[in-house]
Amino acid sequence: MEKISSLQNPKIKNINKLASKSRERKEQGLFIIEGAREITLALEGGYTLDSVFVCPELFAKTDYPQALHTISPQKLFEVSPEVFDKIAYREGSDGLLALAQSKSHTLENLSLPENPFIILLEAVEKPGNLGAILRTADAAPADAVIICDPHTDIYNPNVVRSSVGCLFTVQTAICSNQEALDFLKKKNIHSYAAELNAAEFYQNVDFSHPSAIIMGTEADGLSPFWLNYADSRIKIPMKGKIDSLNVSVSTAILTFEAMRQRNCF
Repeated sequence: MEKISSLQNPKIKNINKLASKSRERKEQGLFIIEGAREITLALEGGYTLDSVFVCPELFAKTDYPQALHTISPQKLFEVSPEVFDKIAYREGSDGLLALAQSKSHTLENLSLPENPFIILLEAVEKPGNLGAILRTADAAPADAVIICDPHTDIYNPNVVRSSVGCLFTVQTAICSNQEALDFLKKKNIHSYAAELNAAEFYQNVDFSHPSAIIMGTEADGLSPFWLNYADSRIKIPMKGKIDSLNVSVSTAILTFEAMRQRNCF
């Protein structure tokens, strides 16, 4: 196993570029996964690892020692604690970081059941929100997450971190608003736009048939496109002085109501 102790090593410099620049991730077709659990989920999800960097001093404390068992020795690089500290992007790391090959996230690649439930996000811009929604989608579980006109890179390290690996367990597609609308119509999936001024409360609608909830940004909500073309508009009752919930919390409320109606618990 090659050992790396210099911060000037080209591989280490490249990791830092991939961490900070979406353009680099897209051009190289690579992204960063930190953590033995997350790497294990990525492998189970069919992702291909390009290279893996391990700090033995930290990895000795991991709860997932089996993570290295299926990784080819030719892809492994040992790094010093000082070097790992420079490439790690989260606290309490277990000393394992990988570069993985990104996938194509198209609508055509989604494999849906006869009665799907989909979470659709418009113009998501905060990596933490996207990661939290992926965790909700995994827990429920939703059949897919569709991301329309995103303002953040799905392979941003903070998406991987905040999703705790659920990026690799949930089917995702990235497309335009129009492509998503055409897809929902083709599949006969009823779309529900979450909107503050909607007339109908979410708990009064029927999510037991093929359904998609459409969520906008916290700052601006949904665009006129979805307010005009969604099949229905729904809202969450709020009695406080602030009339906006975090989008990931709102998504979880609607998603778990749909799962309750579908007798998933």
